[in-house]
This record gives sequence, structure tokens and C-alpha cells, in this order.
Amino acid sequence: MFGRIAFVLAGACVVIAIAQPHDGQFALFAGAKDDPEPKAMAGAQSSQNAAQQRAANSAWYQGGHALTKQPDGHFYADAYVNGTNMRMLIDTGASAVVLTGDDARAAGLSWDEASVRQVARGASGPVYGVTLMLDEVDIGGIALRGVQAAIVPEGLHISVVGQSYLNRLSSIEIEDGQMLLVGP
Repeated sequence: MFGRIAFVLAGACVVIAIAQPHDGQFALFAGAKDDPEPKAMAGAQSSQNAAQQRAANSAWYQGGHALTKQPDGHFYADAYVNGTNMRMLIDTGASAVVLTGDDARAAGLSWDEASVRQVARGASGPVYGVTLMLDEVDIGGIALRGVQAAIVPEGLHISVVGQSYLNRLSSIEIEDGQMLLVGP
């Protein structure tokens, strides 16, 4: 149903990919479009000016939810999974939403030991979890129903928002330390 799940360990971060075709499309844009600052202006001042310009441009934010890159280089969102708020890592390279055991329990999801099976093989050996369909995932008011997911009861440090949510958006734009998610 979900295809084969592959886990890649990178430091403290676990990236999950489900091998399946993706029907949705998204766009990633690096660098400033229509940057009002001269190209010679580099560094924090130029980035700050571009961010201020974007904030002033309501069309960039229209219908979307903006996230700011954190000092560790990642984007995080306060998401609601089945109505429960949790901090999640946005990972455009992950194919599915993946919940830690603690986050899954907080969202009212349960499983028994008999349903836990090897879902992948990671760098440190077999990875065990369960696959399921979430009722709803909401990030910044962009609520999607029926989202494919996996629960990894042990070994995952933070829940992940992957393509089973992201590929249903109309676009994702990354520019000057900001990520804009635009709903369907």
C-alpha cells in the first residue's frame, strides 16, 4: 500500500522516503526574484532587506503560510495532526509524514505490538513502525485530510512533514531563508 520505506540517517535527523510516484508538483526557488538590492550587496543586510521587501509584498504571502529557516538550517512548523499541536521538521526529501511514538500518542493514535513490523533498514539496522492514514494535518491553516503517514515508536527524535502532505500543496517556495507553503 505504501510501498517500500527507506530510512537515511543524517546526524540526529531521520529522513523517510516511501518509494511511490508523486502526482503533485511543487516549485522550489533559490535566490531572490526581483531583488531590489544591487547584486553587490551580500550578507545579512541584503537578506534582511529582501525579507522585508517580501513581507511588504502581500502577493507573496497571499493564501500561504511562511516559515523561517532556523539556525540549524532547517524549517520547522507548528502543525496540528488530528487536532493536536506538535512541532515538526519540514523535509521536502521525505515522501511521507512520519510521527514519533510520543507525538502519535498525543494525537490519539494507538497501535499494538503486533502491528509494529520492520518498515525499513536504516544505517544502524532494521527500523520498526506502523503505517496509517491521518485524518487531518494542518499547517498554518492549510488543512489536508487523509494524509499517508508512518509512526516510528522508537528512535525518531522529531516528527517529519514529507511529500504525502507537501505534494498536495499548489506550491512551495524557498527564498532568502523563508519557505512559503501555498494551499491547494
